[in-house]
Amino acid sequence: MERRILREALELSEHHRPYVLVQVVEARGSVPGKMGTAMLYRDDGTTLGTVGGAQLEERAKLLAREALATGRGGLHHFELRAWEKGGLPSLCGGSVGLAVSYVGVRGHVLLWGGGHVAQALARQLDLLDLDYSIADDRPEYVGPELFPQARQRWICPPEELASRVEGSPDRFTRVYLLGYDAKKDEAAAAGLLPVFPGGVGLIASRTKAELTRRALRSRGLPEEHVARLRSPIGLPLGGVTPAEIALSIAAEIVQEINEPAPPAEEEASHGVSGVPHA
Repeated sequence: MERRILREALELSEHHRPYVLVQVVEARGSVPGKMGTAMLYRDDGTTLGTVGGAQLEERAKLLAREALATGRGGLHHFELRAWEKGGLPSLCGGSVGLAVSYVGVRGHVLLWGGGHVAQALARQLDLLDLDYSIADDRPEYVGPELFPQARQRWICPPEELASRVEGSPDRFTRVYLLGYDAKKDEAAAAGLLPVFPGGVGLIASRTKAELTRRALRSRGLPEEHVARLRSPIGLPLGGVTPAEIALSIAAEIVQEINEPAPPAEEEASHGVSGVPHA
């Protein structure tokens, strides 16, 4: 495989973007793409490399798009004989096997509020090999002594959180609002919900969660945005300490990552076309 494809794959993974790798794993007879030839398909529809061009390449791109939509790859065989039934419109005369591999995003979690729960959750994320970044308007709560593995550390007011997320080269998969101030959590949610497509979770009692949703509606946020604010967060393990709450959140993340994709017929009936979250 070409080094430029390996470098690009690593770069995409570092910036938390999914991609699909299509590689020639079988080549018989006269074929344009030899064993090991590969094409990388990005989530914006652009490609790097080739599996041979012409109709084979177009089929490979279609398979890659489907893999991004479903989170599943597979093995596919093509005859490059236009004169045979089922063959591609090609005169090469050989046959090709393509391995389509979906490479998803393991996760990049943004934590707003660097208190006890965030510190405990960061340690859990380190154990799970999941990336995280930390944001707080208090400088002493974003330092490397508390969050040694954070990819980014932002000292900013909650009103700026959405613009920081949009301007970041990294792609966040979810945000947890773990702040020390209900009004600041509300301000962060008000900015994030209209622009951030991933999950936004709020650590809160039932009363705080309901009051926060009311406040967001009073700010003019449409109901479809308000409804995306998740609270409570984490799996119901019954814990109450920061470490136990962090464990329940981490368990929820792992559950969502490993949740199987819906069957193909369900995807077709519901028009699913997005990339599974991670």
